[in-house]
Amino acid sequence: MLMTAFPITLPLEDPILKFLLILVIILAAPLLLNKLKIPYLLGLIIAGAVIGPHGLNLVLRDSSIILSGTAGLLYIMFLSGLDMDMSDFKKNSWRSLIFGLYTFCVPLGLGILAGYYILGFPIYSSILLAGLFASQTLIAYPIVSKLGISRDKAVTIAVGGTVITDTLALLLLTVIVGMATGNVDETFWWRLSASVLLSIGIILFLFPLLAHWFFKHCSDSVSQYIFVLAMVFLGAYLAHMAGLEPIIGAFLSGLALNRQIPRTSPLMNRIEFVGNAIFIPFFLIGVGMLIDYRAFFRDWESIEVALVMIALITLAKFLAAYFTQKTFRLSNDQRTVIFGLSSAHVAATLAAVMVGYNVILGHTADGEPIRLLSESVLNGTILMILATCTVSTFATQRGAHNIAMRNAQDDDKEPQEEDHILIPLANEQTAYELVCLSMTLKKAKERNGLYALNAIDNKVEDPNLEKQGRKLLDMAAQAAASADNYMQQLLRYDVNIANAIVSVVKERNISDIVMGMHHDRTPGGSGIGRMAADLLGYSNVTTFFYHPEQPLTTVKRHLVIVPEKAEKEAGFQLWMQKLRNLAENSSARIVFYAPASTMQYLRPSRGKRSSKAEYVVSDCWDDLTALTYETKRDDCLWVVMSRRDRLSYHPAMSKVPGYMEQFFAGHSFVLIYPVQAGDTDNRYL
Repeated sequence: MLMTAFPITLPLEDPILKFLLILVIILAAPLLLNKLKIPYLLGLIIAGAVIGPHGLNLVLRDSSIILSGTAGLLYIMFLSGLDMDMSDFKKNSWRSLIFGLYTFCVPLGLGILAGYYILGFPIYSSILLAGLFASQTLIAYPIVSKLGISRDKAVTIAVGGTVITDTLALLLLTVIVGMATGNVDETFWWRLSASVLLSIGIILFLFPLLAHWFFKHCSDSVSQYIFVLAMVFLGAYLAHMAGLEPIIGAFLSGLALNRQIPRTSPLMNRIEFVGNAIFIPFFLIGVGMLIDYRAFFRDWESIEVALVMIALITLAKFLAAYFTQKTFRLSNDQRTVIFGLSSAHVAATLAAVMVGYNVILGHTADGEPIRLLSESVLNGTILMILATCTVSTFATQRGAHNIAMRNAQDDDKEPQEEDHILIPLANEQTAYELVCLSMTLKKAKERNGLYALNAIDNKVEDPNLEKQGRKLLDMAAQAAASADNYMQQLLRYDVNIANAIVSVVKERNISDIVMGMHHDRTPGGSGIGRMAADLLGYSNVTTFFYHPEQPLTTVKRHLVIVPEKAEKEAGFQLWMQKLRNLAENSSARIVFYAPASTMQYLRPSRGKRSSKAEYVVSDCWDDLTALTYETKRDDCLWVVMSRRDRLSYHPAMSKVPGYMEQFFAGHSFVLIYPVQAGDTDNRYL
């Protein structure tokens, strides 16, 4: 009766049923396959094969599946560029180049030999077949991202090498097809070179400027996400127009926006969430729909071609990973990750084989078309996609899991206290930026430890104050939740605001305070306001007074002014660790200004140095206004302060708040009051 009222035909045509079926697969695959120790990526591919046109024929691989799958593939490449540590990428760029040449040349050589001597293909067809061997797809990248090792050296090398080998393979495709059809002349090379350089230049140089301007002038979260998505597809289209594969443009877009989207920002969390929940699973299911098991039984030639392709591709990619391991002295697990990430063949391979299949060189005496790549190669490619995706997911899962476990053991050997950051809130306009700074200062892996406080003077009788306070706390909690962080909300009545903050510091074991800057213009005042002065007098935790003039994500440089003898203060390592977290979680550079005697304590040991940090020996405390010549647009100033009569105190510190307001009004700035030995007392401010 129900079936009569609601007739269901196969393949499904109702868009609601199709979408529901795919969502059920995306939900159930990880739950079921985790128990079987099978990577969920492989499960989605198998599910796609089962429900696809060559399986149960429940869902056709129509334009909606192709569109979502294309977005998913571009998303994978975009995330691989966005997740990359740019300082490590620059440091390892030559390693990526070497691996890219390994993973291109080894499969290319084996492919040409196999195509010409084993399969008996003509030379052009053999070279194009070898290009299929060389190309690769980062289908297993979500595994390393989920396990938190996307910034490991092996992953950086593999991702950079993938872009290089895919670019070379697709350029080879363009050249071979042109030569086979007689379309290669002198203008061909000039046109190809100019279009490639122009598209890369636009993406790498124009995209960051557009993104910086947009993020600085638009704070709406939805608009920011749509802008990023538009940049991904625009970059992909520009690459396509230049004769490259769109995945190259998506990866370059990720690199271009890398410094504009900090890894702990709410925008980054939204990008990863939507991609991992919708677009990437759709792509994997779409890959599965390509698999036709009937190709196994179609003819012996297809099986022979498939077996040769699978065996030689696996061997060639393993040799490339092995050579890379020996060249750069990597571990066995890192070699396994490189092999796993580079062994899958989907996007570029499928694009190349379809181009080669559609190029007709002539006709036989019977009228059959002579194709650059025969139907047996097309069928063999479909089988090869299934085999290489299976090898890729298992190898990447194994190597990435071992690396993640080893990293976790190393972290356990260095016990570290959890951060407890208190954010006193009183102003809606600065609440969001205070939360963003707090999330950037803590360790990225810690999702707890944030406290938002709204304090109310119990002598003031205004029923609206509590309502306004709770609204402010809700705003802060939502800002933290958008970056997948939990924030505890505190509403407190006390005799005064400073006393409320100090009480929470003691009750919650607070390690740091991040609060807005209040300017005190009264003659002879502290410059930071009476409440802030009382707070520093009664508490002794690292305190950050933040004046946000622009969004934190749009800051390009953080200039840190350090006084002499700062290293002798009790809290020196505490605020230094927060700045290390800042460097790790953001893409901005950090420039330290300090006297020579203090600079040696700021520089890390040789093995831990970061290309994000610069060190300038300077005695700028005698003339702080000279810093106006050092500051640039989109700089944020950090001034390390001290209470009066302490080791690192300098007389100029009493004038710093006034200098900031007078000479650096257009810049964001932070005043850092570190933990200092001795009793805290108002008279020391």
